[in-house]
Amino acid sequence: MDLNSASSVVLQVLTQATSQDTAVLKPAEEQLKQWETQPGFYSVLLNIFTNHTLDINVRWLAVLYFKHGIDRYWRRVAPHALSEEEKSTLRAGLITNFNEPINQIATQIAVLIAKVARLDCPRQWPELIPTLVESVKVQDDLRQHRALLTFYHVTKTLASKRLAADRKLFYDLASGIYNFACSLWNHHTDTFLQHVSSGNEAAVLSSLERTLLSLKVLRKLTVNGFVEPHKNMEVMGFLHGIFERLKQFLECSRSIGTDNVCRDRLEKSIILFTKVLLDFLDQHPISFTPLIQRSLEFSVSYVFTEVGEGVTFERFIVQCMNLIKMIVKNYAYKPSKNFEDSSPETLEAHKIKMAFFTYPTLTEICRRLVSHYFLLTEEELTMWEEDPEGFTVEETGGDSWKYSLRPCTEVLFIDIFHEYNQTLTPVLLEMMQTLEGPTNVEDMNALLIKDAVYNAVGLAAFELFDSVDFDQWFKTQLLPELQVSHNRYKPLRRRVIWLIGQWISVKFKSDLRPMLYEAICNLLQDQDLVVRIETATTLKLTVDDFEFRTDQFLPYLETMFTLLFQLLQQVTECDTKMHVLHVLSCVIERVNVQIRPYVGCLVQYLPLLWKQSEEHNMLRCAILTTLIHLVQGLGADSKNLYPFLLPVIQLSTDVSQPPHVYLLEDGLELWLVTLENSPCVTAELLRIFQNMSPLLELPSSCLANELSSENLRTCFKIINGYIFLSSTEFLQTYAAGLCQSFYELLPEITTEGQVQVLKVVENALKVNPVLGPQMFQRILPCVFRGVIEGERYPVVMSIYLAVMGRVLLQNTSFFSSLLNEMGHEFNQEMDQLLGNVIEMWVDRMDNITQPERKKLSALALLSLLPSDNSVIQDKFCGIINISVEALHDVMTEDPETRTYKDCMLMSQHEEPKVTEDEEPPTEQDKRKKMLALKDPVHTVSLQQFIYEKLKAQQEILGEQGFQSLMETVDTEIVTQLQEFLQGF
Repeated sequence: MDLNSASSVVLQVLTQATSQDTAVLKPAEEQLKQWETQPGFYSVLLNIFTNHTLDINVRWLAVLYFKHGIDRYWRRVAPHALSEEEKSTLRAGLITNFNEPINQIATQIAVLIAKVARLDCPRQWPELIPTLVESVKVQDDLRQHRALLTFYHVTKTLASKRLAADRKLFYDLASGIYNFACSLWNHHTDTFLQHVSSGNEAAVLSSLERTLLSLKVLRKLTVNGFVEPHKNMEVMGFLHGIFERLKQFLECSRSIGTDNVCRDRLEKSIILFTKVLLDFLDQHPISFTPLIQRSLEFSVSYVFTEVGEGVTFERFIVQCMNLIKMIVKNYAYKPSKNFEDSSPETLEAHKIKMAFFTYPTLTEICRRLVSHYFLLTEEELTMWEEDPEGFTVEETGGDSWKYSLRPCTEVLFIDIFHEYNQTLTPVLLEMMQTLEGPTNVEDMNALLIKDAVYNAVGLAAFELFDSVDFDQWFKTQLLPELQVSHNRYKPLRRRVIWLIGQWISVKFKSDLRPMLYEAICNLLQDQDLVVRIETATTLKLTVDDFEFRTDQFLPYLETMFTLLFQLLQQVTECDTKMHVLHVLSCVIERVNVQIRPYVGCLVQYLPLLWKQSEEHNMLRCAILTTLIHLVQGLGADSKNLYPFLLPVIQLSTDVSQPPHVYLLEDGLELWLVTLENSPCVTAELLRIFQNMSPLLELPSSCLANELSSENLRTCFKIINGYIFLSSTEFLQTYAAGLCQSFYELLPEITTEGQVQVLKVVENALKVNPVLGPQMFQRILPCVFRGVIEGERYPVVMSIYLAVMGRVLLQNTSFFSSLLNEMGHEFNQEMDQLLGNVIEMWVDRMDNITQPERKKLSALALLSLLPSDNSVIQDKFCGIINISVEALHDVMTEDPETRTYKDCMLMSQHEEPKVTEDEEPPTEQDKRKKMLALKDPVHTVSLQQFIYEKLKAQQEILGEQGFQSLMETVDTEIVTQLQEFLQGF
């Protein structure tokens, strides 16, 4: 591409590509796409985006296309890679002038230079770093800033490379420029501090920008540029100097306004100082050892003493607390139980920590955390009043939760209390003791202090296990406080019920639960919404606990369920509704069928809530979860929900509908439990199965991984559910499509996937021996082939033989036609092929591990007897061997009569015993029981079946012929057989 002639053409097309008119935009984009691989195109782009007279949008687009080209065509091995000559020209052009006037474009240029540097620096671009170093020294403000911006992005990119050779290059770079980077930062920092004194806001902002950029460069060099940074005096000098600089910057905040750009940049710089320390501690904990003392002194003084008053701000306090927490928890500073096994560096760090965290220091930190940082603020109390649901979301982990001060203080408290619990437990116990008895409702400060102390006791529950008699405290102190109904006492009511929730799984006598349930019932009627929401949370923790007893809970179930439902109706925020629904789901799940009398109101409300939540997919997920537990609780009565339930399943599992991305997993689970609890099939329930085909028609490349996923396992359970529910109607309607899907899946999928598919076929044959083989006749030859060819995976071979056994035992005519069809395919006579099948069956019997399938194989092969067919008689020994092996698995001996009985036989009158802890049988469980009562495996005595078949064979062959046949069987096997057949 000739630069002179092409520039105007490319400029014109780029201009068109910025158009809002798609008729102009699309052809331009197409043309630019074609030029991407043309030699000289990127040189033209460089000329365009460095021409400051052109339209900003055009220049912006040129930069983006250039950056895109680096990603695609800069590497030597890339298809249509740029020539070395053009790359050399481009590299030189990129660093000729650092004078871009537009900030956004300047940033993009810096980023694309860094992208080239990642690939070419320093080998192909040795002049980059020297050029940047010289450029940041110039007096021109714009050029200096742009060069510094580029310097930062290049350093950041090179620091991110992880290959050993690349890291070695970065180490060399860091050691070569570190001194200069420190000088540069110190220069800009001093300039900034001078400008602050002068009060020139523009100059302050300009110098602060440079200070920030140079500090960003130093952060990358310090953290990533040295193997053993503690051995480098310059690095350690910079790190030790951070604390003094931090003090200077914090003091500057007094003279800089609280609401301007300078203030924002100043706070970013202060935070960046702390990030340097945190990153260095994270990457080089041993090298950080000399900084432990200073870091702790600095952080504790600014966060836990008056030193920080007037200069600290929330994000800075959070960072200081993180620094303390990382030092306290750092494994590199924790000696082994046997001190002699610890490294000298670890022991040194531990010694520094122990010297710092003295009893007075720990006590002050603990008291200050509780009495200052744990106190509810005016802003929080105002939010409680004005937006109670918003307050609850913030408290329980809203979007901004992890960035705010309260969770940070609570985590720091937990970590320090865990590390120094022997020292701090008496301190907290003393704080508890000073707050015994009721608190004056007129003394708001006293109420907030008690709230804070109770918060600490809840957070430290596991550490206080042996020190607090919680059961006694619950009865004498906490329960009476829950009964104080004054409005000003609501922070304590809310905190106490939260506190109980924290202790419920730690130390809480089962006998006290009825008292707690009574209190929960009262609090769910509290005037304050926040208290009610917190009470619901504690209720969930209570019913989720492993010591939960249904009999204790049932007297309160109706009241609680009604009050929870009223709370669900009252709250308006999506997050809160989800939370309350989750509590309701937990209650329904734990009490199961006992919920039936009380769910009418919820059942009527859920359709309205579903409609209202159209734009809130996560709330709809919560509704689906509730419906799952509702259906399980209602059992067969869930059929009354079908007018609402089935459309919900339809939408949630329809992959053509966008919400399926969020709803599919829960939707499939709801579909499954609906089938399992359905008393009978309906036209609507049958129609939903149309959604299944697209779920099975995933790209074959995905199936190897996807088919083992939980969703697809659920899909196969759903298919089985339909087969058990209404085999004839279901198979007649969907088997053809299902068979085609399975036929296409089998060659592509994993072993587990094949087993899942064939289990469906096995169930279809079991439920409907006549229709099943016809509906899956395309699959059965695959099974036959697998048996003949000796499938190498035992679990697959086992299911192959189970399918083959079902057909042979329960549909002999279809087996004959299948044998005939396969004989043509293998070019063998039917008898010869049957002999090969029996031989493989006998050989692979060890692949079958389930006694039911072993018995099935024995019954199936025995069904070939009596026979005068020479091939079958030739395999008689193998058939008897399999039969005796199955007898060993299914026969139990009566010790009194010394006779054997088939333990697989099921009686029509057998009623399975359900213990209190077990869930009652679903409708599908009942269907499976009825099916088992018709299954030859459970209705035919293997012992008697063998006897009858042998007797019939004897009648065909006569005594002498039969004896000759029996002589082909091993004498030991014959002896075992005779022992099993005693009494016949």
